Amino acid sequence: MVQIGFKSNKGVVRKNNEDACFVIPGSDVYIVADGVGGNNSGEVASRTAVENIAGFVNDNDIRANQLPEEIFSFMTDALACANTAIYSMGSEQSRYRGMATTVVMAYLYHGEAYIANLGDSRAYLYRNEEIRRITKDHTYVNELIDKGVITEDEAEVHKQKNVITRALGAEPRIEPDFYKLPLHSDDVLLLCTDGLYGEVGDAKMAEILAEGKNMNDTCADLVDAALRSGGRDNITVVCVRV
Repeated sequence: MVQIGFKSNKGVVRKNNEDACFVIPGSDVYIVADGVGGNNSGEVASRTAVENIAGFVNDNDIRANQLPEEIFSFMTDALACANTAIYSMGSEQSRYRGMATTVVMAYLYHGEAYIANLGDSRAYLYRNEEIRRITKDHTYVNELIDKGVITEDEAEVHKQKNVITRALGAEPRIEPDFYKLPLHSDDVLLLCTDGLYGEVGDAKMAEILAEGKNMNDTCADLVDAALRSGGRDNITVVCVRV
């Protein structure tokens, strides 16, 4: 059994919300996306992503896949379906040219979480009053960190920290990263866009999760914390308590 909550807000600065999320409780699939592109096309990209992934999950039996490699292959196919839809729209319609979206997708099965991501939307695990990031950002500054060129502190203030190196819809083919982790009772899996973690640090997120509220209230509190810290971007969060 899981308890689910989700919340999205355009923030204080942005005129529209280019984030999207989708939960499929019957399949235990959860999706968060953050669109990029001018003329509101980021909004179209993120919405197209979650709709196509959800459509693929609903049209195909994800639970027919039992081995980890089968599950990750299914997730790849779902993401590729969304990628093709977004990339085609960008190629065929000038108003959507260059649009793309980050995505983080989680599937819970037999006590384990299977996670895939592209871009800088993240998955976190909260356990025993501690929070840790599961996914790795696909960003230019993260590549610099990996190469030892800059530190994580320097990355926070780097002028190109928002440059994404992998996304849905940006290229004809995708290269998602995959993660698998066991889940324990009372664990909380948190999926979010950078509008949350960019404003609210790990310590504050853990503090809010430690209050033990239901997941909808927890998501609302997380979004409120991001708004109070500036709300400079769209904010979206999905929380799943085991």
